[in-house]
Amino acid sequence: MLAAVFALAGFLQAQAPRQVSLLITNGIVVTVDGSRHIYNPGAVAIQGTDIVAVGPSADVAARVRASQQIDATGSVVIPGLINTHTHAPMVLYRGLADDLALQEWLEKYIFPAEAKTVSPQMVRIGTQLAAAEMIESGTTTYADMYYFEEEIARATKAAGLRGVLGQTIIQFPVADAKTPDEGLARAEAFIKEFANDSLIVPAVAPHAPYTNDAKTLQASRALATKYNVPVIIHISETSEEVSNSQTAHNGMTPVAYLDSLGFFGPRTLAAHMVWPTAADIAILKARGVAVSHNPESNMKLASGIAPVPQMLAAGVVVGLGTDGAASNNDLDMFEAMREAAFLHKVSTKDPRAIPAATALEMATINGARAVGLEKLIGSLEEGKRADVVIVGMSSARQTPLYDPVSHLVYASRGDDVRTVIVNGKILMRDRKLLTLNEAAVLAEARTFAQSVRAAVGR
Repeated sequence: MLAAVFALAGFLQAQAPRQVSLLITNGIVVTVDGSRHIYNPGAVAIQGTDIVAVGPSADVAARVRASQQIDATGSVVIPGLINTHTHAPMVLYRGLADDLALQEWLEKYIFPAEAKTVSPQMVRIGTQLAAAEMIESGTTTYADMYYFEEEIARATKAAGLRGVLGQTIIQFPVADAKTPDEGLARAEAFIKEFANDSLIVPAVAPHAPYTNDAKTLQASRALATKYNVPVIIHISETSEEVSNSQTAHNGMTPVAYLDSLGFFGPRTLAAHMVWPTAADIAILKARGVAVSHNPESNMKLASGIAPVPQMLAAGVVVGLGTDGAASNNDLDMFEAMREAAFLHKVSTKDPRAIPAATALEMATINGARAVGLEKLIGSLEEGKRADVVIVGMSSARQTPLYDPVSHLVYASRGDDVRTVIVNGKILMRDRKLLTLNEAAVLAEARTFAQSVRAAVGR
């Protein structure tokens, strides 16, 4: 008899609703999981930092009791978008120099502007502005490379965003390091400061093979290997970069040259990769190197069209990035998805080259793979971190709605995002930022822009 009582008690306890901190209900839940499940209406239950249930609304609601609830009726619920390449503080150079090729843009405008204006204050102000823009357009994780990266990390963490953040290593003197050795020392200190952080993954970011010598590139790899952190680097962004590499390195492309140095590892993220050869793509696949595709900045700087369909067909992981707002000129990942899908349709003359579902995956689960966080983020699945975005679908532009994935890629924009959650914390609800004082952020950015204008004579 006593055993039966205990069994009944256990059964009733198992059937009792689970207490959760947040329940999102009645939206169209696009999971981007391995089976591409879509629940309409669907629900996502969150306890603390984690997703604990995903499925049909009625089913999930019956199994949980929520402290807080969000009704997502008329909206699509998706994993947070992952921007795999940017330079956050460069939002302060937005529109400073446009309609130029990469090398002219860098050497005549950006590098001189940075020499005169980059400081810890500039980095903090720029990162706060970038964080506001990213949250408002549905980005929950971003990969960055810049100077004073510890300031970027602190501002990112305060805003509640997730970041894979690389301290830049470069051969010539810059604002935070006069030599590559100083840059490497700063990178090591940065790694130690943010080791095992819940939101920040520190990384080593040698700028490019053409701005670092072999010794510095190898030292950067050694440092990353020592601490088991990612490496972020620009590679093969322009045809000129490739031809210069072949001239300087006995016919080797940038990819082949880096491979000859033993530079590549499975936690390497190569930004741009516009001009890889077939042999380069084979190296990327063999070494487990991921690629960040930046269609908008590649087009704006006339750098070329990356062979993304070929890289995907070869099994290379390709995520999406915006690049910095100085060369895009925004951080809207919805635009990056749309442009990636369109660009490769026209370049291949195949409308199926990058379908909407593939573009969405590049901005979510493939982005997570690219930054090495696919076990934690990139899809809405039980056990993953609660990085969730709610996208409104009620505008004239989005009506009627037949296919939510189509609408996310081809009809929606960053300002359609209503609510953003990272690590279970609501960063924006109904378009109101909760972790940043937007008015103060904008005011400080406008004030600093006067310093930039004075420094560059604009």
